[in-house]
This record gives sequence, C-alpha cells and structure tokens, in this order.
Amino acid sequence: MKATAVGMPLAALVAALLVAGCGGPASEHAYHPPAPSGRSAVSPPPAVSPASPVSPAASTPSGAFNGTDVGWMQLMIPMDEQLLSMLEMAPERTSNPKVIRLAKLFAADHRAELLKLRALMDRSGAPKTNVHEGHDMPGMVTADDLRVIDQTKGAAFDGLFAKNMREHLEQGVLLSRGEQGAGADQATRELAGSIEKLRAAQLDRLYG
Repeated sequence: MKATAVGMPLAALVAALLVAGCGGPASEHAYHPPAPSGRSAVSPPPAVSPASPVSPAASTPSGAFNGTDVGWMQLMIPMDEQLLSMLEMAPERTSNPKVIRLAKLFAADHRAELLKLRALMDRSGAPKTNVHEGHDMPGMVTADDLRVIDQTKGAAFDGLFAKNMREHLEQGVLLSRGEQGAGADQATRELAGSIEKLRAAQLDRLYG
C-alpha cells in the first residue's frame, strides 16, 4: 500500500523519495470522499512504509538546475501522466455528475501542468526516460491500479477515484514544497509554488 511521506524536512523529501520511495510492482450517485469530521480537507496521511531502495537516475542537469529540480520533474511528470489515464476513464465508468465534472477539471489542469513540466525538463537537458516506470510511488496511480479501476463502475469507481485523487494531490503538495526548499532553478521553483497552491485548491474541490 502506498503511503505519503511525512515527518521529514521538506527540503529533503524529493531526494528521499528518489532513493527509498519506490516499491515493487452505496448508491450509483453517491459520492462521499472520506473527509474527517469537522473540516473539509483530508486527514493526516500515514507514515512512509519501508521500501526496497533503488538508485536514482544518474544524470547531471545543465545550467541552473540541480538534482532536486530534475528529481522533482522526474516524479511529477509520470504522476500526472498516470493520473490522466484514470481521469479519462470517468465518463465511461460512472454516471455521477460531480465525479465527471471533477475529472474533466482536474484533467485540464494536469494537461496544462504537463506542458510546463516537459518544457522545463527539455531546458534542463536531463534524460526524458521515465526513471520511475513500474515503481509503486506514493501518489502514483500505477498500472496495476489502472487495471483494477478499469474493472469498476458506479460507486466503486467513485471510491477509487476519490482515494487516488486524494493521495496524488497530497503528495503533490509535499513534493512541491520540497522543490521550493531545495531546488536551484527559479522557474522550476516558481512552478512548484503554483502547483502547491493548485493542489490545495483541488483538494478543496474534491471535498467541497
């Protein structure tokens, strides 16, 4: 089970995930994400579960980019790509109008975000290979997750949609804070700041 990384200095979060964050491989219209009582946000995530260490990509970024900048982009790009695969299933897997509406909004946000992330990755000169392919990263909708999600409909899909969106958005906040604290490239740090704010707004919409 994936867990969200907490309890460590945020400036070290991206590097820590690169080293140790990868693992191995109701009613039809009900939509009630598991928000804790008394607030509309999400409950504190669990601590990181131990995972077998893997080595990060051996790449030397060019110009003003450092390893945190590149590591952050190498995490965010596949996280966004995999999430889009789930979001695109929504119109065929549920008739819940709120889920369909949120999936459309989140998909548009993430497509725009990917364009900016890929442009920064191009400028960094780092390899475009997905170094996390097949890894069970916190906040990542994996290929196995997608296979399960694709077999669900109605309330079952809505529940998996809420769970995966919450984990993805929470992890995006943490990773983006880490990039702002330890990244070197100004444009990359600024994008991380924008994404952190966007993720917080998306969490509010998820539970609104």
